[in-house]
Amino acid sequence: MAQPPSTSTTLTTAELEEIARANDSGRTPVVFVHGLWLLSSSWDRWRRLFEENGYSTVAPGWPDDPDTVAAAREHPELFARKMVQAVTDHYLAAIEKLGTEPAVVGHSFGGLIAQKIAGDGVAAVTVAIDPAPGRGVLPLPASALKSGSPVLGNPANARRSVTLTFEEFTYGWANTLDEVEARQLYEDFHVAASGVPIFQAAVANLNPFSETRVDFTAADRGPLLIVSGEKDHTVPHAISHAAYTKHAKNTAVTEFVEIPDRGHSLVIDHGWGEVAQTALDFIQTHGPSV
Repeated sequence: MAQPPSTSTTLTTAELEEIARANDSGRTPVVFVHGLWLLSSSWDRWRRLFEENGYSTVAPGWPDDPDTVAAAREHPELFARKMVQAVTDHYLAAIEKLGTEPAVVGHSFGGLIAQKIAGDGVAAVTVAIDPAPGRGVLPLPASALKSGSPVLGNPANARRSVTLTFEEFTYGWANTLDEVEARQLYEDFHVAASGVPIFQAAVANLNPFSETRVDFTAADRGPLLIVSGEKDHTVPHAISHAAYTKHAKNTAVTEFVEIPDRGHSLVIDHGWGEVAQTALDFIQTHGPSV
């Protein structure tokens, strides 16, 4: 197993306990990486599915994430100033403690981080779902600009945490859902998010040292699947497919799947199971045996 760079990131007691359980299980681990405006608990249903299919699962939070949605809403300031590389290092620190090279599944900015982890050669197989754009991914559709405007509209948000209004959440995440489900998801899952990663992504192609850089051609990247929601406003098809095109030059297996009629909420809404099964099928086919 290739070793990730040594990091100084401090994992929480709960995260270390999850890692210990995964190591003790003897099963192939799957590491889940959430994106902005969610907590690691958003993966709970996915984790149950993967564990029922013979895997162990680990879902670290981003550094300083509160444990619950309620706590997150009481202290939105805790999300401020979390930058892409610091968050990536936190996940690399978790992977470094696993006894077996894991599968990695990420959504949105978690999908970008999953690709960065794969580029470091420490993922056995990777699934990136509606991934935020890394450096070199050029399309910038109008809907992505509108979805990012609650953050990008005020430069001071680079130092702040930002909470979406229900209307902003509906446009960026829940545009394919009815209002009842959209409100339920907003209530159950939505928390504040760091503004700075969106600024990092927005200027990535102007900064050769951008923390959003992905090593698309890494020889030890492993198999990778990009999953796109057909009607995603936040990460539209053009962005996801451009990432796939960059990865397709790699000699490792690279695949692209578009889920019809789905928006950015595809990992948490009523259709989460279809997306999770798509990821599971790819990992079962191309990852280590369980």
